[in-house]
Amino acid sequence: MEEKYETLKIQQESPNSGVFNLIINRPSVSNALGLNFFSEFPKVLNALDQNPIVAVIVLSGSGNHFCGGIDLKSFAANADDNSGDQGRTRERLRRKIKLMQDAITAIERCRKPVIAAIHGACIGLGINIVTACDIRYCTKDAFFSVKEVDLAITADLGTLQRLPGIVGFGKAMELSLTGRRFSGDEAKELGLVSRVFGSREELKEGVRTIAEGIGGKPPLAVVGTKAVLIRSRDMNVEQGLDYVATWNSSMLLSEDLTEALSAQKQKRKPTFAKL
Repeated sequence: MEEKYETLKIQQESPNSGVFNLIINRPSVSNALGLNFFSEFPKVLNALDQNPIVAVIVLSGSGNHFCGGIDLKSFAANADDNSGDQGRTRERLRRKIKLMQDAITAIERCRKPVIAAIHGACIGLGINIVTACDIRYCTKDAFFSVKEVDLAITADLGTLQRLPGIVGFGKAMELSLTGRRFSGDEAKELGLVSRVFGSREELKEGVRTIAEGIGGKPPLAVVGTKAVLIRSRDMNVEQGLDYVATWNSSMLLSEDLTEALSAQKQKRKPTFAKL
């Protein structure tokens, strides 16, 4: 957990806490992200996922913004390709896009809940990231934009696939075609975020409290709820019910269940083993 990263840093909320802060750490460029982010991000998420101390991950940005989008200078520096074979050039580009997509999908692959705490700008790539997160909160002064269309890009890292399921197809179409800026309050109205906080400090404290609350719940039930919801999103109701029946037939009878029932009966706070 002590490995140093160029684009990210990890902070445990407190010595005995299961809440870990994963912070996008390029404040000098408004947390615009280059290619190195896409190699670091899934590695960090996997390390946090495999760490039994970690119960919940809070994703935020250092400096004045959550994420200012893609670092265009970084991508321009890697854009040159001297190959004369257009087929091979395009195949390499497709592989690069798929690797970048996979880095964002690592949020959904992570068993532990990932909460986005958004302040300042959340633009382009930032939208791709937060739509893959499990829960989203923001400050009143946060602002958002599905910016890719203005850069002559069809958004290709998940926004067009995930945003419609969050805000509705028509609203996602409008936001994606116009690329317009919208506020934290509108994000709440759209359903993109669950709550708007008055300041960054209120956001930090509010999300910490929520994360600690989730972290205190039975771990198998938490990871199961995330896994079943994500899988059921791409299934019909019958398939989703069949999946959760199979899940619970293997996971339900656990020490977590025994402890939860005993704690309720004895009117005490439950204590669960780490996952």
